Amino acid sequence: MKIVSIKDAIANINDGATVMIGGFFACGTPDPLIDALIEKGVQDLTIICDDTDTPTTSIGKLIANDQVKKVITSHIGRNPLSGQKMQDGTMEVELCPQGTLAERIRSGGAGLGGVLTPTGVGTEVAEGKQVLNIDGKDYLLEKPLRADFALIGATIADEKGNLYFAATTRNFNTIMATAADIVIASTELIVPIGGIQPEHVAVPYIFVDYVVGGGK
Repeated sequence: MKIVSIKDAIANINDGATVMIGGFFACGTPDPLIDALIEKGVQDLTIICDDTDTPTTSIGKLIANDQVKKVITSHIGRNPLSGQKMQDGTMEVELCPQGTLAERIRSGGAGLGGVLTPTGVGTEVAEGKQVLNIDGKDYLLEKPLRADFALIGATIADEKGNLYFAATTRNFNTIMATAADIVIASTELIVPIGGIQPEHVAVPYIFVDYVVGGGK
C-alpha cells in the first residue's frame, strides 16, 4: 500500500543518506517530511536541492539543526547560515548552476552518463571536470545525480500514487521523482483513482513509492 504514515515513510532514511528535496524557495517543498526528519534526528545527510532557503524555513531548518554534512545546490544566498558553515568547514557546499543542476538530476533519472554544457567553461565551475571539444566548442561533462531518497511536495495524489502539482510547485519535484531509489510524496489531498485527469498527472505512480498527508 502506497499511503502510509510519515513515520513509516521515513523509517529507512538513516544517518549518511543522500536525499533529494523538491521545491524552489519553499514553493513545493515537502515541509511535513522535512519536519519529520528533524524530529527523527538523522545526521550526516547529503542534501540535493535547488536552494537552502532560510535558517527557519524548509531545508534551512535541517541545516540549522546540524543534520547536513553536504549540500549540492544552486543557491545559498538567502541563508547566511549555509554560507557560514561553508566558510568554517562544518558543511560542504557544492554550488552548481541551476540549469546544470536540473539537467544533472534529469540525466540521473534517465540513466544517462551525464550532460554536456558550455556553462562554466573557463571559470571555477570547471575545476576538476572533464572538458570535451565538440565541433570546435568546449563543453563541461557534468555527471548525473541520483539519491537514496527523494522527498516530493505534491498538491494532489490519488490512491495509486499519481501526482498533480499546482502552478509552479512542479519546479524540481518532477525530475527528482525519477532520480532516487525511494520516492516519498507529501501531498495536501488524496483522491480516489481517477480523481486526477490523466493530462494533469505530472508524476506517474510508477515513480512513487510512498504517499503521506492528505489532511486538507
